Amino acid sequence: MPLISHLPKSAGVGYKPQHLADILATPGAVKWLEIHAENYMGEGGPPLAQLKRLAESFPISCHGVGLSIGGETPLDKEHLARLKSLIGWLKPASFSEHLAWSTHETGFLNDLLPVPYTMETAKRVAEHIDEVQSALNVQMLLENPSTYVAFASSTMDEITFIEEVVSRTGCRLLLDVNNVFVSGTNQEYSPSEYISRFPVEHIGELHLGGHRVDTDDHGAPLLIDSHNDKVVNPVWALLDELLSRTGPLPTLIEWDNEIPDWATLESEANRATRALEAAA
Repeated sequence: MPLISHLPKSAGVGYKPQHLADILATPGAVKWLEIHAENYMGEGGPPLAQLKRLAESFPISCHGVGLSIGGETPLDKEHLARLKSLIGWLKPASFSEHLAWSTHETGFLNDLLPVPYTMETAKRVAEHIDEVQSALNVQMLLENPSTYVAFASSTMDEITFIEEVVSRTGCRLLLDVNNVFVSGTNQEYSPSEYISRFPVEHIGELHLGGHRVDTDDHGAPLLIDSHNDKVVNPVWALLDELLSRTGPLPTLIEWDNEIPDWATLESEANRATRALEAAA
């Protein structure tokens, strides 16, 4: 199983078609791109033509959102086959998926839902990751979730659960720093303590993104991982804490909703670049 996490230790952004001309003409601080795998599983058309053109100039991180790694049902064989075809011709620098589930019986939910942190769940998630890594012949990265509720049935915390899955599968990790802040705020634990305990030796990629601030039914803060705004200062501070432990790592700016102009997105990548340079 080859290690394909060969992204540069620099800033990248999630690719959006409206930015194609700007990316090719003036990428600025952006050194690599991420795509969502499910948007490129067709057999032709402008999306694949654009991706093939970008892959000539940039390392590509392929980020899955539909495998339902944490689901109780078996993985979708047809979905996995289409993903294998994409990985085969694209040969991305990295492949990642979420520690979450999104399938129920024959339905597919447009959400990435959390799992209970139990040994039974860890075994099931590990079996699914083993199946993915074997089918794709890659070492995948597993992303920590953003959570809004916790399971009473959990018998371990999130980091212990992630470490258990890594030990069973040999996968690497994608640490979403904004997810740490969102989950810590919603679940009332310290994001900084989470960062200090995270097994950084397994990290292959970082994510940063914006979130929406709301309140729950009791008036307490509720953060929604919306990817529709700039990265907030507390998340940048968490990034600095992490990089003080690791040095520079491939760092992505996620912005998937209310997409800004290229100059705004590139300026966020430039800020990430400054943080990486300071860590170096």
